[in-house]
Amino acid sequence: MALRASERVKARTIRFGNREVVTEGLELSFWADISHRCMTASWPAFIGGAALVFITFNAVFALMYWLGDHPIANVPDGQYIDYLYFSIETLSTAGYGDMHPQTHYGHFIATIELFTGIFSMSLMTGLIFARFSRPSARLLFADNPVISDHEGQLTLMIRLANERHNIIANATARLWLFKNGVSKEGMPYRRFYELPLLRSESPALALSWTLFHVIDQDSPLYGLDAAELEAVNAGLGLFVSGYDDVAAQTVHARKSYEHSDVRFGHRYAEILQATDDGRLRIDYSRFHETIEGKIPPLRASRF
Repeated sequence: MALRASERVKARTIRFGNREVVTEGLELSFWADISHRCMTASWPAFIGGAALVFITFNAVFALMYWLGDHPIANVPDGQYIDYLYFSIETLSTAGYGDMHPQTHYGHFIATIELFTGIFSMSLMTGLIFARFSRPSARLLFADNPVISDHEGQLTLMIRLANERHNIIANATARLWLFKNGVSKEGMPYRRFYELPLLRSESPALALSWTLFHVIDQDSPLYGLDAAELEAVNAGLGLFVSGYDDVAAQTVHARKSYEHSDVRFGHRYAEILQATDDGRLRIDYSRFHETIEGKIPPLRASRF
């Protein structure tokens, strides 16, 4: 049976980290959340959409002028292109003055267009300001979490850095483990666990920060190897927030990892070095580099 028009809903593909999710059966009008679409669109798409709306408005108003009886003065032969130029000048409130309404019809259409221009320009100004002023944290996250010994304990480590090198005060980090499970009734579900960090707060995040989660008997990762992480489709979600002293706003950043990103028996390459003149040197070219090591035998049996 053919679906009714209201039931024909196009499938959408969205991404959460590296995972694609296809949604079906959700009926959502394009105009129902236009503000969110404008804020989340890429800059090329946003500018292209604004240009398309601008051209459409002017084309419609130029057609309305063209259908009138010489509503605009100094338009030779009443050509459509001249009405289009006049519409652009009116909608943008430029108004050079050589062309102007000369009939009641022309003044009426120009009045409507001026109101439309003022409204649309105010709306566009607000959207552009909101996109530029939206706070963002330029945090660099290591490509791969690593699991190796730290202070004599098997530890999951994730490194991050502040690319702006300004102060993010009272930075906090929360790390979550996501994995598939099955309820007692046999229903599959996606479950998440918070992984406690040795230090989840930093008073001033300006350079780099390595997060540590000890894999002990209380850890949801205890006894899991790479194959078992793959079997439950495990993933990690890292969320960092703090107060940016330059933007004077709270900023947020997040990073997701798949089970295949975790490197067992690796540690991060050293990026901090002291120079001869007493300064500190940070080599970001090695930020994502990991070095393979060995997990002690007692722990290697679990991994």
